[in-house]
Amino acid sequence: MEKIYLPSEYQRRIKRVLVSQEEIASAIEKVGQEINESYDGRPILLVSILKGSFVFLADLCRAITVPCEIGFMCAKSYYNDTVSSGVVKITMDLDQDVSKYHVIIVEDIIDTGRTLCDVVKMLRARKPLSLKVVTLLDKPDRRVVDFHADRVLFTIPDLFVIGYGLDYDEYYRTLPYIAEYDEGGNEDV
Repeated sequence: MEKIYLPSEYQRRIKRVLVSQEEIASAIEKVGQEINESYDGRPILLVSILKGSFVFLADLCRAITVPCEIGFMCAKSYYNDTVSSGVVKITMDLDQDVSKYHVIIVEDIIDTGRTLCDVVKMLRARKPLSLKVVTLLDKPDRRVVDFHADRVLFTIPDLFVIGYGLDYDEYYRTLPYIAEYDEGGNEDV
């Protein structure tokens, strides 16, 4: 693994790496192959829930060799804190008519399940040919609604995580791995 330069503020906030860059790449390659085998010759629309899933989507679509289109939605439930607000707001919707596609929602993390539950209900009402959810991370201990993804790459404990698209107050998205966020940040450093 190559050495990654991180500013000291980033280093102080990383408690530990939970999922390495190599583990992520390997899991995405496997899921890409599964999608290739399942959807060959069928119209696919990968839907990224912004902002957190854009890194996952970029790597996943490169692992998919069958033709697919990409769409973006923005659904927010975190507002400058490490705890979900409990309110899901769709701030950007899809341009595509999903009734012409097998839709695969590409999500970064399922925490309470509220966001995905609302997005799935909205998209199902638009009658896609099929609808699946692929999530990079799942935190089942935090679930407050009954929601399960069709494909989970990694199940993690109830920790606030950063990296690989996930943020704290818009920072840390560029880390190439998933790390536990250290709120105290080693204040004595």
